[in-house]
Amino acid sequence: MSETVFDPKMLEALVCPETHGTLEYKADTHELVSKNAGLAFPIRGGIPVMLVDEARTID
Repeated sequence: MSETVFDPKMLEALVCPETHGTLEYKADTHELVSKNAGLAFPIRGGIPVMLVDEARTID
């Protein structure tokens, strides 16, 4: 099964649920990253999972 591609234009409408700040798309890990919150939100089936409980902590 192939992975659905994330549309980077979605970044214009999305913000971090923790800080309400901007997000950065990381194609190599297929995540949206909030540097201010130190969180990486997964993208599954082309849909960002914007739940803090589903995010992984980053340095």
